[in-house]
Amino acid sequence: MQFKIDHKSPIPLHIQAENLLRELIDDPQYQGGKFLPNEVNLSKQLAISRTTLRQALNKLVYEGLLTRKKGVGTKVAQPSVSSKSMNWLSFSQEMKARGIPIKNFELHLSWVFPEEKVANFFEIKTDKKILKLERLRGRNEGPFVYFVSYFHPRVGLTGEEDFTRPLYEILEKEHMVIAQLSKEEISARAADKLISGKLDTELGSPILLRKRFVYDQADRPIEYNLGYYRADSFVYTVESRRE
Repeated sequence: MQFKIDHKSPIPLHIQAENLLRELIDDPQYQGGKFLPNEVNLSKQLAISRTTLRQALNKLVYEGLLTRKKGVGTKVAQPSVSSKSMNWLSFSQEMKARGIPIKNFELHLSWVFPEEKVANFFEIKTDKKILKLERLRGRNEGPFVYFVSYFHPRVGLTGEEDFTRPLYEILEKEHMVIAQLSKEEISARAADKLISGKLDTELGSPILLRKRFVYDQADRPIEYNLGYYRADSFVYTVESRRE
């Protein structure tokens, strides 16, 4: 494998580094847990700064393709169990399709500096504020999900929109942004003080965390969404067909 960067190419250096790292990830010699070359040697070999290399590494760590341990090194992540659904809907559309009336208990908007993991997903810096939308939703009897969404500045949301309407309808009709692809992760965790208070459940009770990473038609990130569900109110169903 020709492991070098073309410094005359119009392709940004961190993108070239990322593509080379993806080739390393697919290399059989690194599939068994062998550590990748360290950052110092790798940045020298590619003739790029460690900051540029780290930008590429961070994205692959975020995607779950690499794992990094401070003072030890970086290696290819072991595959995890996941489920995919090819057809996805917004929460409002999901509930409407099931005939479940939904009530908004809380709706908060704010402009915040993104955490590093959010900034890495959007490929932006942490010193630029982005729109944060928090919604507590459920049935008339009480809330069962607390959503936190962050939006890429490119989307153009102002915070003046009517967020009681379906989110992706707002994006499409008012900002010409079409949500095309959703990648999801679901994991279990114990409710902390904030979440237990929002969902009216006991501290430490089981909660399902649903992360949704939404992209537009050009595969550009537009939304980073976290959904905290009461475990007694949420079932994720996956239908698989064997060809």
